[in-house]
Amino acid sequence: MSENWSRKLKLIYRSWVFSFVVAMLVATSFKSAIADWNDIPTGSMEPTILVGDRVVVNKLAYDLKIPYTTTHLLQWSDPKRGDIVVFFSPKDGQRLIKRVVAVPGDTIAMESNRLYINGQFMEYVSMEVEAIDQLEPAHQSNHFFFSENLPGKTHTVMFSATRASLKRFAPIVVPQGSYFMMGDNRDNSADSRYFGFVERKQIVGRATRVGISRQGSFLQPRWYRFFKKLT
Repeated sequence: MSENWSRKLKLIYRSWVFSFVVAMLVATSFKSAIADWNDIPTGSMEPTILVGDRVVVNKLAYDLKIPYTTTHLLQWSDPKRGDIVVFFSPKDGQRLIKRVVAVPGDTIAMESNRLYINGQFMEYVSMEVEAIDQLEPAHQSNHFFFSENLPGKTHTVMFSATRASLKRFAPIVVPQGSYFMMGDNRDNSADSRYFGFVERKQIVGRATRVGISRQGSFLQPRWYRFFKKLT
């Protein structure tokens, strides 16, 4: 092979590698700072989010971060009570998805699985089990379902008839710059009752909707959950 051809091949190779690296950086930076998805491996957010859901995460919902970091460049909003957010656990750094139930300055307590925020017990309205038809029959028969009315946000929660969990705690004040997170599946969720407050900088973004969903494998899609808005 002539020296001229060898030089051309090297130039082509370097150009291809450079283009590939740039494309990968653009793609991963988009996922890191703008939008991403979160696979759901556990039932801590049932009945709102099911195991097998792939949830779309809007990373620009509250702020703009430097890609691959938790450093904020700009901030235009803060999480509100009732928002479903993705964040890094203060206990072990694991990426989790829970609901914001108390914001900075709130006084929060729990008695018999009933939330008490800023001097007022939250309202709970019993729901018919038949309305929770996306859950497995065994889950329906072993749980109680209620509509929980957080200030500004109404959503569904579920409680186990048999599972032991932390159902009460004394009033505590959420510090500035921190949030109190809980799963909608109240008796099957490792949340702020166990690992404490979540700092604002640890919040990745807001979960907005289910992108796709599957029952066990991609060969068993749950079509009815595709693009379902999360509330």
